[in-house]
Parts: sequence; structure tokens; C-alpha cells
Amino acid sequence: MKMPLKGRQWADVKAELLDRGSDDVNWREGKTAVYVFNAGEEIANIQKEAYTAYMSENGLGPVAFPSLAKMETDVISMALGLLNGPAGSTGAMTSGGTDSITMAIKTARDYARASGQAPEQANIVLPRSAHLAFDKACKLMDIEVRRIALKIDGSFEADPDAMEMACDAETVMIVGSAPNFPHGVIDPITELGAIAERKNVWLHVDACVGGYFAPFARMNGVLVPAFDFEVPAVRSMSADLHKYGYAAKGASTILFRSEELSEFMPFDLSCWSGAPMKTPTLAGTRPGGAISAAWAIMNYLGVDGYCRLQGEVCATREKVEAGVKALGFEVLGNPVLGLIAFQHPEHNAFAIYGEMYRRGWITSATKEPPSLHLMLSPRHSEFIDDYIKDLAASVKVVAEGVDGKPAPMADVRYS
Repeated sequence: MKMPLKGRQWADVKAELLDRGSDDVNWREGKTAVYVFNAGEEIANIQKEAYTAYMSENGLGPVAFPSLAKMETDVISMALGLLNGPAGSTGAMTSGGTDSITMAIKTARDYARASGQAPEQANIVLPRSAHLAFDKACKLMDIEVRRIALKIDGSFEADPDAMEMACDAETVMIVGSAPNFPHGVIDPITELGAIAERKNVWLHVDACVGGYFAPFARMNGVLVPAFDFEVPAVRSMSADLHKYGYAAKGASTILFRSEELSEFMPFDLSCWSGAPMKTPTLAGTRPGGAISAAWAIMNYLGVDGYCRLQGEVCATREKVEAGVKALGFEVLGNPVLGLIAFQHPEHNAFAIYGEMYRRGWITSATKEPPSLHLMLSPRHSEFIDDYIKDLAASVKVVAEGVDGKPAPMADVRYS
């Protein structure tokens, strides 16, 4: 496409704009369980209104826009209140989980250097199930990634003993997830904390998925193990607001146990021709709308609103568990939040995925072991019966096969 020589009428542009989405997944009707966190039209409208109210403002300039600075401070304060941040804990908003994880690794590396640890080849130790954002960040900073096999007991949790053995004098961080994305399982953060204390190494908890879910699930009576700053050795956490915080994309938080630790995160430089610049996170320009929308949603929902929404998600996940087990699937580990993965002992998971894809479902899949994967939203409570019904039909197709042969794996996209 070349830029038109003469501008077009907005009505025409808008019509084409909306038409271009005609082949996108119908997520508003519950047909996706990845990418989008659907809490309903009311929440979506608040996101849009709050975002556009500060759409042109830039969080890079707190002096020019003290409103955004105060809203970000409020968001971080609310986050730390939920995640047992001790006195003196702090943090910042970022553009997403990858940004938060990148800044955590950068901070841990620089803290290690300042503390007299000058590794020739720094490394981080993390379970095989940890998010790929850690690898992306380490590629940027030339840090070695040591991925360690999970426990062999079928829990799909990180293996603390194996992770401890992988640590050495050049380890600048160990990682646990709450929960991990592939299996929806919370790692044993307390045990990882004991390792961090023995090794005097930085412990980061990736709660990008669970940070704004687990506290409310616990309030609803779900038995959520210790995963946040309640564990004394946890030095930093990543938690995404645009996931189960139901904020507009892209909004995440990077949180630190103390200001002393967080001082190693910002970029601060004056040796160029322009004015000195200090940025707290990876981004320069920081969209004001992402900050204002997060602040608005958190204030609009409050504790009772989040408890209600997360309760709906947990109830839906329990319904999924019962439904897939009735179809012969096995649930991986012990998921207690909004993610669930399940495999069939007899039929190819990706072939079943392909049949679901042909029925319009865009979900995710887990490679190890091959399984189907759902990241559930509140609105899925209205559509989960349709999902189970289509899943039963898909299993039947795969079981019967074509001309007596098992159904082939479909060439489809999955997250």
C-alpha cells in the first residue's frame, strides 16, 4: 500500500478499518482463550474512556504531567498492597510483561555488579516452564540462560534442588513463576526463597499472569501458596495489569522489595547535546492512556469487583476441569487460578486442537507435554458449555479418524 496522494474521507477509512477485522477471531463471543482478557463491555468501555482521556499525554514527562505521575504512584501503591510489599517497597509501570522482566534482569545484574560480583559471564537460573521473555532479555544483555527440568513427580513445578545445583558464583538471578504459562501451576516460591537466601542471589517472581489474580482468589478462599513479597527472599516481581488486572494494553508493573534495589533500574544520562534524560523503564515515551486506564479500572472495580471477576474465572476453570476429565483428558498439575492445560492419553493433542480451530476456537497449546491450554476470562462463563461440546465433537473426529486412520495434525497457528 502506498500513501494516498489525497486524504480520504474518515467515513470511508473507518469502514475499511472495521472491515479489516472481519476475519479476526470472534473473541467477544468467547471464541478465544488467549491474547484477550474479556471482562465484558462495561469494563471495555471504561478502558476506552479512561485511555482516551490521557491518550496524548506522555508519562516520560512527570513535571509536565503530574497527573500521570500521581496515578502511576497510586497504581504501584495498590499493587504493593495486594502483593505484601513491605515498608519501603516500590516499583514502576511498564509496557508489558516482557518490559517488566527485562527491567528486573537489568536491575539484578547491575545490583550484582555494584555489590562486588563482577561475573565474566552472568547467568540466570530458571525452570523450563518460565516465560520466553527471560531469554529475550538475556539475549539483549548477553546473559546466559540456564533452564532446568521440572520436577518428575507430575506436579509441573520448578525443581528447587536442581535449580540450586545449577547456581554458581556468576548467577545473578533465579526465577519462579506464579503461575507458569504452559501449565498454569505456581512454582514453590518458598523453597526457591530458601535457595536465594543460602546463595545470596536475587529471586524474581514472574507473576505476570497471577499478580492481579492470586490475591483475590485467596480472598475467595482458594488455597494459594505463598508467592509474593510474603516470602522474604523475593526481591522483585512482574505483574501484568492488562491481563487479570483488566486494564488496557499495554500495562504491567515491575515491583521491588526496596528502593535500594530499584535504584539500579532507571536509565539516567546527560552526556549528549540535548537535555539530560532519566527513564524508569525500557521505554522513552510512555503512553499516558495505559497509566490512566489502569488507575481507572483498579478504582472502578476495587477489591470486591476483582473478587467477583476472579471468582467467576475460578468457577469456570473448575467447570472445564470436570468437563475435560469426563472426556478422558488429564489435567496437568494443580492449577488454582485462570490457566489450565490438559492432555488426552490416547489422542493427539494437536490434532484435537486443529479440530477446535476449525470450529472457530483460538486458544493456546502446550508443547511439553502436548496438551490443550486455556487462559480463561470472566466472559467465558457464558460460553464454556459450547467449548466443552465442541471439544467432545473434536475428540470424536480424531478418535474415528479418516478412512480408519487417525486424524492428522492440522497446520494451524497457535500461541
